[in-house]
Amino acid sequence: MSKFDVATRFFHACEGLTGAVGCAEYVAEGAGFEAQCEPLVEITSVLDYCDWLAAVGKGPLQGCRYILHSSAYDDQTDTALFYGTFIGKHVAEGGPVPVTHKETVSQFVYALEMDQDGKVSKMTKIWNAPWALSRLGWM
Repeated sequence: MSKFDVATRFFHACEGLTGAVGCAEYVAEGAGFEAQCEPLVEITSVLDYCDWLAAVGKGPLQGCRYILHSSAYDDQTDTALFYGTFIGKHVAEGGPVPVTHKETVSQFVYALEMDQDGKVSKMTKIWNAPWALSRLGWM
């Protein structure tokens, strides 16, 4: 399987809310995570991000989904990019405020760096979280 195939499988496992358990086979030990947005700045590992997304998607945003618009792979830098849209509605308890029944439709990008073994060694999420969270009524 190519590095891009692994990255693609990881993307769908992560966005498919499988958590760390469903994503671990695609992730290198100690793989780091970065995002320059609240509420993700405290998350530092890829698998912790996978668990965070699964908890949100199976909790307050039950029934959420994603659309993958485009993906690409750069062989020179061993980096995969995935551009998508997250659609979620606050329909259950577990959010920072009582259920709002408000929806967000929010674009995002994953930049996944792959290691020599063909696993995700670093993930950067590019996302306008304040905008998305305000649409949900969480800010």
